[in-house]
Amino acid sequence: MCGIAGIVGSTADMAVEPDMIRRMCQAIIHRGPDDEGIYVKDHVGLGMRRLSIIDLVGGRQPIANEDQTIWIVFNGEIYNFPELRPELEARGHRFRTHSDTEVIVHLYEDLGSACVQKLRGMFAFALYDGQRKSLLLARDRLGKKPLHYSLEKGRLYFGSEIKALLAAAPALRDLNREALLKYFYFGYIPDPETAFAHIHKLPPGHLLEFAQGQVKIRPYWSLPAYGTHEPASEEECLEELERRLAEAVRIRLISDVPLGALLSGGVDSSIVVGLMARAHSGPVRTFSIGFSKQDFNEADSARKVARRFGTDHHELIVEPDMRGAINFLTHHMEEPFGDSSMLPTYFVCKMARQHVTVALAGDGGDELFAGYTRYTAVHARRLLGRLPNWAGRWYRENVHPRLPLGLYGRNYLYNASLNDGERYLDYISYLAVLGRDQFLLSPEFLSSARHEASPLESYRNILAEAQASDPVSAWMYLDSRTYLPGDILTKVDRMSMATSLEVRAPILDHLFAEWVVGLPLHWKLRRGVTKYIFKKLGERIGVPKEVLYRPKRGFALPLVHWMRQEMKEELPRLLLEKRTLERGYFDPKAVRHLLDEHFRGRRENSGKIWLLLIFELWHRHFLEEGCRPV
Repeated sequence: MCGIAGIVGSTADMAVEPDMIRRMCQAIIHRGPDDEGIYVKDHVGLGMRRLSIIDLVGGRQPIANEDQTIWIVFNGEIYNFPELRPELEARGHRFRTHSDTEVIVHLYEDLGSACVQKLRGMFAFALYDGQRKSLLLARDRLGKKPLHYSLEKGRLYFGSEIKALLAAAPALRDLNREALLKYFYFGYIPDPETAFAHIHKLPPGHLLEFAQGQVKIRPYWSLPAYGTHEPASEEECLEELERRLAEAVRIRLISDVPLGALLSGGVDSSIVVGLMARAHSGPVRTFSIGFSKQDFNEADSARKVARRFGTDHHELIVEPDMRGAINFLTHHMEEPFGDSSMLPTYFVCKMARQHVTVALAGDGGDELFAGYTRYTAVHARRLLGRLPNWAGRWYRENVHPRLPLGLYGRNYLYNASLNDGERYLDYISYLAVLGRDQFLLSPEFLSSARHEASPLESYRNILAEAQASDPVSAWMYLDSRTYLPGDILTKVDRMSMATSLEVRAPILDHLFAEWVVGLPLHWKLRRGVTKYIFKKLGERIGVPKEVLYRPKRGFALPLVHWMRQEMKEELPRLLLEKRTLERGYFDPKAVRHLLDEHFRGRRENSGKIWLLLIFELWHRHFLEEGCRPV
């Protein structure tokens, strides 16, 4: 596991300075504190920071092929490299290391860019082919590892994090206003955009080739059609589910450093820990955190799972310094990022890193097994009846804007007025600032924003691409393409890498995911029970039933309490002070109303307030000259 960065010019006279690559690497030193390596020749510069996991002595990067015409820097883990290596050796390739990175180089010699089809794991890599004078960038199928790029004045800049690109080219800091609208809607900025107009994310499952000054991007993988294979019985389904996931867990136990698991106390991480305990030679080290507010504390569930599987369990009750923690983490997120569970994710990773270097986690279960409660909530609203499209549109344009902001049910009525296709998109929109929540924007910003494309348009296109015969499967497809890589996996990557911890997600093994996607919906959602067959697997391997069937909480912070208590004085100062309001994004009266409603307990607005708070702190960190901690 590492961080990668580099610059490649379109012509040989665009020389790259070694100090420039070192500066990029220093910006992401937290991703790889163990080592640094660079390769610079003429117009090519590749760099990496290494967190040593496999082949601790011999696996230094960059790594080249036998005649040093191909060089690679790599971030991630290839779990099937022990099977790939002997095949390559049989074809005459000579290895200098025992690392998984070198396998990619020799696969590329044989297959070119199609080498990615052979890789099973999480990865982002940059490979320079000196003979073809081309750069290949690749990102894993589901987006576990990040990769950013920018083409500026004939040079392609790339890096695991945006900070690396800005370290080499500060002029890339121009604001992307269209992407900011998407942040307000979704709480994150989906690929391929970033908060910066000239910097882009390489989407999951895509390749980028740079040659002769031209960038070409193409997909190499996508999720298959939903509901294509029907098991003969529940027992057959469970046997295959268990076999496939057990294998995905087993191959992720390969490590030359201490390994454990993040145990939230939810269904997904509990099942992963149960399968780890079966495959591991000794007690699995598990890590969980809790909060003093009991309505947000899942530590008891994690304890039950740890006792059931005999793990070496570590637990921390968190009472964070919110001011210091938020400032630190908004710097690591690089873009405005509204998922408050980044804080507990950071704290559990920080605790785990004191004992292990690698940890398995349960990410992906909700997207694959219909685990989000919003699937059942939005599906149920379809049964309330359908307004004619003209009537719903008339209500949204003429009635909704005139309703008092504090009216209970205001947003529910707006959502109910939509047709089936739009109802889910509205449900997942936190601040629909071009729709029901436009009152929050200043008139000036709202006027300019209306010239931008709707943040929902790209999501509509993805829904239209879904190979699904039912709406819930289409929503799962959308979330797997957007929310999973843009929010969940981004959060896990940044928070774990901030502590130099590698996190592996066996549920998101692409072969396992392809099989689960093919199961019809009734195996995932049945009579209101989410994750139906996955919970049955949990029963089968011994996860306590009270853990499997308790109400879903998610990995959440007690924001509602903190904002009414510890942060009550801080929030108005940050969100209503002169420097904030002068940015011109928000209407001051609307922000005051939002805060007042929350402080008085009239309405739970912590999620919306959090979005505004993180946006303002991000602005101060990344866009103000000489910014300093608030």
